[in-house]
Amino acid sequence: MANSGEIPENANEHCPGPQSESAGKSDECEGCPNQQICATAPKGPDPDLVGIAERMATVKHKILVLSGKGGVGKSTFSAQLSFALAAMDYQVGLLDIDICGPSIPKMLGLEGREIHQSSSGWSPVYVESDESNLAVMSIGFMLPDPDEAVIWRGPRKNGIIKDFLKKVYWEELDFLVVDAPPGTSDEHISIVQYLQATGIDGAIIVTTPQQVSMIDVRKEVNFCKKVGLNVLGVVENMSGLNQSLPEFKFLKRTQNGEDSDVTAWALEYMKEKAPELLKLIASSEVFDSSGGGAAKMCQDMGVPFLGKVPLDPQLCKAAEEGRSCFVDQKCSVSAPALKRIIEKLVARVLMENGA
Repeated sequence: MANSGEIPENANEHCPGPQSESAGKSDECEGCPNQQICATAPKGPDPDLVGIAERMATVKHKILVLSGKGGVGKSTFSAQLSFALAAMDYQVGLLDIDICGPSIPKMLGLEGREIHQSSSGWSPVYVESDESNLAVMSIGFMLPDPDEAVIWRGPRKNGIIKDFLKKVYWEELDFLVVDAPPGTSDEHISIVQYLQATGIDGAIIVTTPQQVSMIDVRKEVNFCKKVGLNVLGVVENMSGLNQSLPEFKFLKRTQNGEDSDVTAWALEYMKEKAPELLKLIASSEVFDSSGGGAAKMCQDMGVPFLGKVPLDPQLCKAAEEGRSCFVDQKCSVSAPALKRIIEKLVARVLMENGA
């Protein structure tokens, strides 16, 4: 049996925790080897919450990035949000609690880096820059092999999240961005439970326009409402494919059904006959948004809509290369949209905190 409020590693997947009033009595406890001990053990506050509160005392603003659906670009948004905040001269921490799929190290250009222990706790990994004002923590820094699968039940996941919160020495932070896995499961309940007493500014929820995504994202919004987590706003990602014409590949279908690359000819033809076309951005709807997309969902559910980010191949490339989309003109389609959303978000957070 684990000490105090820690969930034992051999507990059932959805263990309510040994300090819960339902410990040893709920349906989730059936068959657990610790059921009798939990049912009879004295209850009390989790002493680790005191340590977490002490660590978080140096963090001004805490923002969770959530999504009910996987593959909507939530981690890409978390990474670019962190890059943008750091570029605005804020001290920023990015905490990756996607234990089974930690993609943040790659998206920040930090693959192969390791965390170090100091007298103050675990030292996060810093993105190299002149200011050194973007610190990152992820289980990806702890894996001996990046291809190694993390096969953990809920209690062990909750344990490492608690360790991240009470052991990482962030120093003074203006913003702590928490990138969560998709869904509304153990990791989400734990991060809210552990941070709630320290003050969470709220959550950003990321979705794509189609109904198959928003079915799950609605659940995420309702999760936030049930646990008392403020929804700072919803971002509609991959909102149509926007790309300048010179970046397209042009194909011609032959009589036998094969595609022939005619890009060089098409671009040269436009350059000679209609050069103004080369300055245009072509747009195509990738996902069906006939249901009104995220804006309509936000209106129906009474939560703020932060804006749309188009599907930009250059943004995908920036994520693959672990760099900010704001430092050059390559992400000319997506960067301005992200910048508007982030500026609106920061203004809302500071206003709600009276800053």
